[in-house]
Amino acid sequence: MIHYSCDRCKHVIDPAEDMRYVVKMEVQAAMEPLEGEEPESDRDHLLEIQEILKRMEDSDSDLLSDDVYSKRRYDLCSECYHQFMRNPLSREVPAHLGFSQN
Repeated sequence: MIHYSCDRCKHVIDPAEDMRYVVKMEVQAAMEPLEGEEPESDRDHLLEIQEILKRMEDSDSDLLSDDVYSKRRYDLCSECYHQFMRNPLSREVPAHLGFSQN
């Protein structure tokens, strides 16, 4: 039997009794074209790919790959899923102050 646990709170998730949610996150660098770059039709895409691969071989490819693209997968219990959906970026939510209607 496969053992599941919530990656956020570490609660053991029993698939026969508990709902398990899978969150998949994919992050990639958004690179804008540089000013003065040649028009799209004049670009040699194969040459560019070859140059990028060559640079990756020359540099620390593990560091470069995480900076450019990352894919993660998390299992969440029901409670952590609902908290995640209310605040997916874990931003601090300001306290709501109730003021009287004057």
